[in-house]
Amino acid sequence: MITLLRRTIFVLILITIWEAISKFDVFPAFMWPPLIIPNDPGGVTVLKTLVNGIIDGQLLEATGSSLIRLFIGFFIAVVIGFVLGFLIYKYKIVDDTLGFFVTSLQAIPNIVWMPLAILWFGLGVGSVIFIVILGAALSITITSSTAFKSVPPLLIRVASTMGSTGIHLFRTVIFKSTIPQQIAGLRLAWALAWRAVLAGELLGGSGGLGTLLDLGRSIQAMDLIFSIMIIIGVIGSFIDNFIFVRIERFVLRKWGILTT
Repeated sequence: MITLLRRTIFVLILITIWEAISKFDVFPAFMWPPLIIPNDPGGVTVLKTLVNGIIDGQLLEATGSSLIRLFIGFFIAVVIGFVLGFLIYKYKIVDDTLGFFVTSLQAIPNIVWMPLAILWFGLGVGSVIFIVILGAALSITITSSTAFKSVPPLLIRVASTMGSTGIHLFRTVIFKSTIPQQIAGLRLAWALAWRAVLAGELLGGSGGLGTLLDLGRSIQAMDLIFSIMIIIGVIGSFIDNFIFVRIERFVLRKWGILTT
């Protein structure tokens, strides 16, 4: 509760400073270009645009579209990433071939794939989901395979000596011992997926928050642009702090790594 209060006060202070810059013209244009922090709109104007956009449903509809694409793409990416990660861990030939290929693809920014995605899937939801899957699946594949490889061999030998083999060995020993690392990998992958959704919508013109951002740019509506940026930041912070951080803390406490 105290942390939430501190963050709220901090945000209000920032808005107050921004509004003061807007109303009193604190920085002349030659010292502080308006495009950096525009004097018009100010912080209050942006908040009004945000509230009005939520009330009339425009921002809510765009946010819902973006989140649906995020969840669909991320779920598929998790399945693909864990399967590929396990294969890379299990079979040396897959590690030498597919593992090398995945690492190479990971070095390519997601946005670079957008022209190909548009050619393959057209302008629309398909190209956006493809970008999300590609970005998140590659990250999950690498983190999951690395996590599986980091399991101490002694732990596996002890479990095998006690009769644990096959699926039972993987489920009760290998996978469980990597859960903290897997959660951390998912936390990173979802952030990449969220960015991929917005980048895909920004270029793909398929609706959602990214398309609204492009609309704000085209009509030079700075208040709309900043409103959407606020929504993006709030959603990102909420999912990270109230979902992944809590899951991570729960797992670390259960494993005895975190005691507070």
